Formats: sequence, structure tokens, C-alpha cells
Amino acid sequence: MNNPKRYTITTALPYTNGPIHIGHLAGVYVPADIYVRYLRNKGRDVAFVGGSDEHGVPITIKAKKEGVTPQDVVDKYHGIIKKSFEDFGISYDNYSRTSAPIHHKTASEFFTKLYEKGEFIEKVESQLFDEEANQFLADRFVVGTCPKCGDENSYGDQCEKCGTSHNATDLINPKSAITGNVPTVKETKHWFLPLDKHEAFLKEWILEGHKDDWKSNVYGQVKSWIDDGLRPRAVTRDLDWGIPVPVEGADGKVLYVWFDAPIGYISSTKEWAEANGKDWEPYWKDKDTKLVHFIGKDNIVFHCIIFPAMLKANGDYIMPDNVPANEFLNLEGNKLSTSKNWAVWLHEYLEDFPGKQDVLRYALTANAPETKDNDFTWKDFQARNNNELVAIFGNFINRVVVLTNKYYNGEVPVAGALSELDGDVLAQVKEFPNIISRSMERYRFREALSEMMNLARLGNKYLADEEPWKLVKTDEERTKTIMYVALQIAAALSVLSEPFLPFSANKLKGILKLGSSNEVIERSRDGVEKQSDLIWDDVENKDELIPSGHIIGKSELLFAKIEDAEIQAQIDKLEATKLANAAEAKVVEPQKETIGFEDFTKLDIRTGTIIEAEKMPKAKKLLVLKVDTGIDVRTIVSGIAESYKPEDIIGQKVSVLVNLAPRKLRGVESEGMILMTDTKDGKLSFIAPSEDNVANGEFVS
Repeated sequence: MNNPKRYTITTALPYTNGPIHIGHLAGVYVPADIYVRYLRNKGRDVAFVGGSDEHGVPITIKAKKEGVTPQDVVDKYHGIIKKSFEDFGISYDNYSRTSAPIHHKTASEFFTKLYEKGEFIEKVESQLFDEEANQFLADRFVVGTCPKCGDENSYGDQCEKCGTSHNATDLINPKSAITGNVPTVKETKHWFLPLDKHEAFLKEWILEGHKDDWKSNVYGQVKSWIDDGLRPRAVTRDLDWGIPVPVEGADGKVLYVWFDAPIGYISSTKEWAEANGKDWEPYWKDKDTKLVHFIGKDNIVFHCIIFPAMLKANGDYIMPDNVPANEFLNLEGNKLSTSKNWAVWLHEYLEDFPGKQDVLRYALTANAPETKDNDFTWKDFQARNNNELVAIFGNFINRVVVLTNKYYNGEVPVAGALSELDGDVLAQVKEFPNIISRSMERYRFREALSEMMNLARLGNKYLADEEPWKLVKTDEERTKTIMYVALQIAAALSVLSEPFLPFSANKLKGILKLGSSNEVIERSRDGVEKQSDLIWDDVENKDELIPSGHIIGKSELLFAKIEDAEIQAQIDKLEATKLANAAEAKVVEPQKETIGFEDFTKLDIRTGTIIEAEKMPKAKKLLVLKVDTGIDVRTIVSGIAESYKPEDIIGQKVSVLVNLAPRKLRGVESEGMILMTDTKDGKLSFIAPSEDNVANGEFVS
């Protein structure tokens, strides 16, 4: 859509069954915020809305695990999520929640309108039922094998591995997530949205209308679904948590979370409009409004087929113009997992790296999973900060500000005659808004960020080539011109970096005394202040962004180096998580068959000391030990080489089964067994006397 009057931008509603992690940020919230800040910087009319998804099975599962009510769960995590977004600078106009009265009313009215128009099919069908729990198994209350890709951990509503959406009864070998039982099948009445009724419209709207402008991953997944043939989709569930179905005969039933949740965008817009004296309807019903949904790839079908079908059935609403879904972000080579705590949680990051919101925004954007799954590593995060933000962007700004204060007491100098290079550099600066805009408008934020950094690189190269710190000694007038040009680049960066690095851009405006992002304070030589606007298009259209005579502030570091110790602490935290997961996943061997006391008395276990140790040649796991058992000194071959170096265990106290029949291992006769146990990290540990004064040869009983 060219030149829309207004924009409505939405982000996927996060489930309030846990905090926000970097996968959520990279997939949805950072790209959405970049786009919204860019639009505002361009002077566009924008409603940026989101909220917490507080209904659905994951909430009730979390509540059962924690022994609390679903309301307790959503209240806890809604607070954490909302504060994290605010502290991180996700600049919502309104962040709501689906438990809000305005949402219950909006969703109920939406359902009722479709019901009264006859847009639903009412039918009784067979669904999975857990007899022990006395409950129907909707969505994530059931797991089984995905009928499409064969993944054995698919949920009843969606396979997270292949992204396919399906019904619980489609699963192969389903099991209840509540009790682990194999479910039975029981009849229940529900209301269905006949997606097949809207198939012709969806084909025309998507397959013909958006073939060239939607991302290939989005278009491809939607086309696959349509080509497969659309079928009616249930919009109600048998649950006791959610929005009650507002029709007679629907006791014990609630709106399906994927019917309820996207309506949350509308109710959040209503909430915002009411609070600000605006009319919400143009943002959802005016054809001159551009509606864009930012989501992860697991939500594509719901936003591109189901929600549009709902909007079409209602009849009053505009369709999404674009749904720029990203792929998934992994962490240190492994898939992010809330249940396994394999994540970098936003609220913890903000505590561990205070004041470094923009560093994470930068790292996630520079490595964004826009076209394929990507991997976040702490080492790359550190390198992005130290080698790019500090060494390129920060270095340029620091040079400009330090030299301006040193040579001119912070006053922007008057430029002399511009050289060909000066003119070329200033012309290049004017081109950057359009270059970055072209990437922004195609939702290529990684590319746009790279172009913004190219402006900082241009500034660094210009200073390095012109060397004003040398030239000032021989040509003061030329130096003034160089510094004037460099300050124009710095001012341009304060505007063009704002969508990506809002905290740093605001700090840079403060250093340059350009005020906030919406207001520029220009200080003239006589100290009189005047105000003017400096926005995105000014970088292209204005010949002077920061005028001669303007007084800038003192130098402050925009970015600080991140030290190895800070990164190692994060790596160690993940390593601890990995060990904890391994320990939890480890299967404890069952008890062996019962023996009599007389069998136990046959075991002769003595204390001993290792007096020699060496690696068994060509054997990865074996050490050849000489052990003083108190009875004698004997050779024992032990499979502990992956846990201990030979030189580290000389003098180690051990417990030895001395009356085990000798056995040859790789040609060496072993005359006993050292008693060991497994540790949480998968290594072996000696079972040995805790006191050093226990003599060799003592019985272990």
C-alpha cells in the first residue's frame, strides 16, 4: 500500500506462562519496534499495540505445575513481561492483556456477530478425553506424533518442529499431558469457522495479491495450507479457563485461544483510543490504513488464514497488508526452550547488563533470523559490541565531540569553502535516509542496520583520511570545515540510528544538545534557545542539520567494552543449565534383583591407596593402577581415564573389591575393582573414606 493515512502495527501476544527471552525479541518484538520507530521518525500516524495472551492451555498447565490458580500465573508473568518490554524500550502505544474487561467484551461481541450472521457451523464430534482427569484434551493437554513430519512431541493444536497446525485427533499415538494416559474418544459439541467457505477469497487475496511482496517463508507456508484444502476449524474448547462462549448451550466451553487472541489487537487499540480521546475504528476499518502483523513463523497460519477469515466473515475490517514473520533463533547451537531453561531471559539480561539495552537490540538485529534460523552466541554478542558499536559508531562520535570541545570549546565551527571530498561526503549523507528506508519498507531490518552503520563508517573514514588532529597545526580554517562536516554526520546518526538504538540515539542527542528525539534545541552564539524539529526526511532535505555556532556538550562514551569475564559468567550460567538438564534427564537404573545377606558377606571390600597410575596404550578410557590394598600391592585396570589424569590420582584413597576374580583387559591382568559413582556432570567419582587416617586394608562394611 502506497502512502497510507495511518498504520496499525501489532505484535504476537506472548503467553503469560513464562518471561520473554531473546528468541521472542529477535523473532517479533525488536523488528516491530524498529519499524514503528522508523514510521514515527517519518512523521506517520501509528498505533502500535500488543498485550499478554492470558488464556489457553499453557496457562492452565503452568498453574497445575506450580499449584496455583491460572489468574495467579497470568498476573505474575504479565507484570514481568510488561516491565521487561518497558525497560527494553519496546515503544508500545498500548500494551494490554486478554483478561481485561474490554477484551472479554470485544471478543464476545465479535463471536456473537459471526454467530448471528450464521458464519459458524455447529456440530458434535469426537474428541480425545482423559478418563482419569475427567477432562477433554484440548490443544497442549495432549501430545503425540505429528501426522505431517513425524515428530513425536507434537501438541494437539500445532507441531513446533514443522509449524503445522492440526487437530488433537490428527495425532498419532496421542497421550494425555495431564496423566500420561492413552486417551479415549468422547463426543462433544463445538462451533467451527468454515475456512473452506473463504478459500476462494484467501486464494485471490494471498496467492494472487501478495505473491511478490510477502516473505517467501510466509507465502510458502500459507500456499501449502491452501493447496492442501481448507477445512472447518473449531473456535471453541472444553475448558474452564478463558472467555465463556456467549451463546446458550455452551456451558463449560470457552473461546479457542486462537480465536480470542488476535481479537486482542482490536481490544488493545480500543483501550488506547479510549485513553487518548481517539476513534479506534479508522485503525481497523479504513482502507487507507496499513495493517502489519509481526509474528514468529509458528504463528503464520493463524495470522494469514484463520484471523483474516474471521475478519472477512465479520465484514467490517481491513485485511493485513503484510505479515513479516521471522524464523527461529537458537542459543549456542541448541533450540531455545522455556521448559529446559535454555534461554537468555530479557529481565535477567537487563539486570546483568544495566544500560546495555541497545547492545542486545543491535546483536539480535545484526544476526536476525529473517530468512533462516540463526544462532545467538555470547562471543558474537561481545564481538558485535566491541568491534562494531564501540570501535566504529562510538569511536567516530567520541572523536568528533572530543575534538570540537578541544579546538572550539564545544562550538560548531563555521565551514569554509567545501572541497570536492566534503561535498561528496555530505551528498552521501543525504542519500542514507532513502537507502535505509528502502530496506525498512521491505522489512529487511538487518540490511537497514548495516546501512546505518555504513554512515558511521563513512564518518570514521572521513576523519581518518583528513586527519584534523594533524591539520589543525598548519591549517586552522580547513580544520574547521572538516569538523563542521563531521558534526553533520554525527547529527545525521542521531536521527537515523534511533529506530535501532533508541537509548544511544537519545544519549547522542543529549551530547550534541539536540534535545529529545522529537525536539531539537539549537543554542546560538548569544545563548538564546530556539526549538525546531529534526526528523528522518530532514537528513535528506536540510543542508545543515547542526548549525555553526551551536554549542555541543562534553564527551561521553556511547558504548563501553564488554569484558571477557562478563561473557564467561553468562557462558557458565548456560553450562550450569546444561548440566542440570542432563541430571534431570538421566534415567536412574532400577534396583537389581534382591540378594541374601550371605551373598553380601562374600564381598571383600577394603580401603586402599593408588601408588602408581598410567594410561593403557591405545585405550581411551582405561588406566592401569598399582593399588596398595593393605593385603598386597596389586594391578587394577579401571575405566576412569576420561574423568582423571594419571598424575592427579597418585595418593588417592579408594575402596577396592579385592576378591573379584582376576580378568585380562587388553593383555593386562586386573586383580580387583575400584568402586566409583557417577556425578551430575557425567563424570566418575571415587567412593572413598572421608578420613585420611583410615589405614589401607580396613574393611568397608
